[in-house]
Order: sequence, then structure tokens, then C-alpha cells
Amino acid sequence: MSTPTRVVVAMSGGVDSSVAAALLKGQGYEVIGLMLRLWSEPGAEGSNRCCTPDAMAQARRVAAILDVPFYAVDAQETFHTHVVSYFIDGYAQGRTPNPCLVCNRHVRWTFLLERAFALGVQFMATGHYARLRKTDQGRFELLKAVDAAKDQSYILHVLDQERLSHALFPLGDYSKPQVRELARQFGLPVAERPESQDLCFLGDGDYRQFLHRNAPDVVQPGAILNTEGQIIGEHQGLAFYTIGQRKGLGIGSSEPLYVIDKDIQQNALIIGHKDDLGRSQLVANQMQWISGSAPAEPIRAQVKIRYKAQDAWAWVTPIEEQRVRIVFDQPLRDITPGQAAVLYDGEVCLGGGIIQPSRGKNS
Repeated sequence: MSTPTRVVVAMSGGVDSSVAAALLKGQGYEVIGLMLRLWSEPGAEGSNRCCTPDAMAQARRVAAILDVPFYAVDAQETFHTHVVSYFIDGYAQGRTPNPCLVCNRHVRWTFLLERAFALGVQFMATGHYARLRKTDQGRFELLKAVDAAKDQSYILHVLDQERLSHALFPLGDYSKPQVRELARQFGLPVAERPESQDLCFLGDGDYRQFLHRNAPDVVQPGAILNTEGQIIGEHQGLAFYTIGQRKGLGIGSSEPLYVIDKDIQQNALIIGHKDDLGRSQLVANQMQWISGSAPAEPIRAQVKIRYKAQDAWAWVTPIEEQRVRIVFDQPLRDITPGQAAVLYDGEVCLGGGIIQPSRGKNS
């Protein structure tokens, strides 16, 4: 009788990773549960949404029900270095960072994967909604989940061929309601556990207060300028605003006003009207091509500029190593520096990069 394939499941105490572990156990894998103990603000150690005492207890309980080993892994220093610092630095540079991207690249799929290898595993599984496919040439493709509303290929575009060769995504063919029903069938106590939509290290969910406490230099008041360069008000800190924002500007106007840009050098917030907002192109760097290499010529692709954004058709042109220019068929209103532009060919995720600042609505 052959030895079962050993797999680590990154557990969080939530329904998705719990069902992923149960499915793999049912498929004959030798499952080991690992849970990351992440950084929290001093004095608020119990509030981290990814590793609260309750979440840890739920994960242990699920592991016991499934009769699989379970271990907690201390990742506080790594998490702070790669995720929290990235979050703060992004806002200091006038961007709106997505820390989930660097968490998946550096913490889950580097730090945790290395710990998994130390246990002699061949694969690591997560509760992400995405799918994998191996081509006839032996390359791995990252595919969108069957459930478009839950698809998480956007945040997984940071994975390269080596990491994908060790990845399993058991939930890619299921919808969220189906996963909850599976949890009930497996007798797991997390079937009705609510999802956490906020950043895991923000105990109170308020990133503004987090920045006030941990990076006060990032939230200095400054001038609000119109598109003519005239001072028309004062902002409370550039980090508190994002491109396309309409509410909370504190400026009276007969027409709606929107955040158009941020001027870091002047610590100025630029606002204008709806017609000033659209941009037809962007430059992205730190490109991760899932195939392992950039295309030799411009390609047509569908592009998501935020996790929940609709795909938009565009031409994508590599302009240098790990850098592309993306020109959209129609201008988009919410192109935001610091977010990822992720490319798709139908259901296949091609890769993505980080949107760079660029002045002017056609730039």
C-alpha cells in the first residue's frame, strides 16, 4: 500500500480553510494543519483578526474533529517586516497599498511554505477560491474560481511556477454556500462563522487610527487644491484619501467633487470634477508573469485594477524588465497607485504588477 501524500493546510479558524482540510483528508491525503501567529499592536494582541485566541481555538477544534495534527507557527517578526511596514510605507508614498499581496508572497507562500517543507510535505493548500491547471508543456496556470463572486486569483497572481507546483486550492470548484454546506456535512463548528473583510492586523478595522498610532508623520494636514492649483481647503492627511473618493472631502460645491491625485512633494490633495477623473493608461512595475516570462510583443488582456473591480479590456506592452504599460479601451475612473493591475486571458490569470503614480488623466 502506497504512503499517502502529505499536505499542509494553512488554517485560520474560518470555514474556508477548515473545509479545505476536510476535503483533502477525505481524498486520502495525510493532512497537517498549520496556523500563523501574526503581529498585533502592543496591548492589542487579542484583536488580530487572523489569529485571535478564538480563531486559534476553532482551528484546533477543527483539527481534532478531522484527527489531523495542528501546529501554530510564530510569524510575527516576518509579518511586521513584510506586511505592516509595507502598509505604512505605501501610505507614506501617497499610495493605497494592498498588504494581502505581500502577505501571500512573503509570509504565506514563502515563510509558511518553508515551514511546511520542513515537515516533509509535497504540497501546501489554502482556502482561497482559485483553480490550477497543468499544461501539456508542464507549466502551471492559475485560473479564476468557478464562483466569480468569490474568485481570489487577483491576490494569488504573486505566485510563480515554483510555488504553484506545490499549491493546492481545494475550493476552486465550489461556491461559498456550497462550502458552508460541506462544513455542516463534515460536522465542523465553523459552518456559520462570519467572514472578516478587514485587514487582519487592524483590530478595530480603522486604518486611519492605526496610522495615527504607528506612523504619525504619514498623516500631516495639508492643502486641498483644485485642478488649477488654487487652495480651496485643507485635508487631514493624504493617507486618508483614495483616488476617485467623493465623500468626506469637506468642500462645498454645486457639482460633485472627487479626489483626482495626490502631490507628495507639496503634501497636497488634488480634487476636481467627474470629467477630470478618468485615465486611459497606467504603468505597473514589479510585474509577476505566472508563465515565468514576459510576452515578446504587446498583448490584449482583460485587466482588473482592484480586487473587486470589473475586468477592462486593454493593450499591455512590456516596456522593460518587470514593467508594463497598459492602455485601456475606455478610460477608468479609479486607477489607484499602490493597487495591483492583474491581467487575464479569459479564465487564465497571466500575472500582474503594482500601479505607479502618474499625473494627468491621459497619462
